[in-house]
Amino acid sequence: YTSFPDLKAFERRLTEYIACLQPATGRWRMILIVVSVCTATGAWNWLIDPETQKVSFFTSLWNHPFFTISCITLIGLFFAGIHKRVVAPSM
Repeated sequence: YTSFPDLKAFERRLTEYIACLQPATGRWRMILIVVSVCTATGAWNWLIDPETQKVSFFTSLWNHPFFTISCITLIGLFFAGIHKRVVAPSM
């Protein structure tokens, strides 16, 4: 059995780095969950509104600002890379 001190040092450093990411990852996961629930709730209210079928798409979005803002926020978070911040430490 041959010892690999460099490999062991690398593994130890990688473990330390991932452990440091855990608190930030928890916050990003919580933000993602809250914005996702807000978007889903807003989407449900948007879809069950009878006025949605009668007006144009943009008017229906204007009539439901909670859904519109939460959806834009969710899209912005994904463009900002929240999926990398949430998934990376668990790899």
